[in-house]
Amino acid sequence: MQRVLVAGATGYLGGFVVKEIANRGYWVRALVRSASREEKIHDSADEIFEGEVTKPESLAGVCDGMDVVFSSIGITRQKDGLTFRDVDYRGNKNLLEEALRAGSGKFVYVSVFNGPALRHLDIVDAHEAFVDELAKSGMEFSVLRPTGYFSDMGELVKMATGGRVWLIGPGTNHVNPIHGSDLAVTCVDAIEGSTTEIDVGGPETMAWNDAARLAFTVLDRPVRITHVPVWLVWSVVRVVRVFNRHQGELLAFFTTMSTTDVVAPTFGRRRLVDHFADCREESR
Repeated sequence: MQRVLVAGATGYLGGFVVKEIANRGYWVRALVRSASREEKIHDSADEIFEGEVTKPESLAGVCDGMDVVFSSIGITRQKDGLTFRDVDYRGNKNLLEEALRAGSGKFVYVSVFNGPALRHLDIVDAHEAFVDELAKSGMEFSVLRPTGYFSDMGELVKMATGGRVWLIGPGTNHVNPIHGSDLAVTCVDAIEGSTTEIDVGGPETMAWNDAARLAFTVLDRPVRITHVPVWLVWSVVRVVRVFNRHQGELLAFFTTMSTTDVVAPTFGRRRLVDHFADCREESR
């Protein structure tokens, strides 16, 4: 029986990964920041380890006995003054160093689709800087690059519930996001396989306009979409960066992903319409 450490276990993807690994019969240790957040994975994880990747002293022993380390660690909302570099790069690097010390055999990491071409963005560069560390570590590794998560697409339902969806640009660029449970299957397949770089998208490709219309259809509401000019958003990005680098970089990332085609090889079976229906029910 392989023993797997899952870092980021209480996040959107991490929770699905813990369940998928457990379902395949592996022994699972989940790394969590606080015991108060372990409820969602308590039934699937064999062991809970409390620690913070930004505090290397708290990680001592976390990888002991682990055959594989999986990480979907990353920061979106800024907390405690931490940056993308602090968490996505240095935090994962701390975990890698512990895995190397413990003699773990493989490290599986989730980065960003088309990451090498987007390193001018802080959030992507932090991910890719860690990928660089993985590549030179000498440890067997696999990097997954998903196009986007259904959880992010759920923002369209929230906006539609408010009566209007705001899209950056004309909304004609295409994306094929993936549900967390489908991506988790691919992640665990990567644990078992030997491919080092895996681009991952969901089974449906659609334009942002179509995704927005779908949200209104699920809610049975009239379609109201407003397209914000790209030049205006980039102007806002420049201003926000001056006062809050983190938020400005997040907006730059979302703007880039919304105004380019983000389409990868298809995996999984879950459809966006079903996820939108779930979002509708959860909001009632």
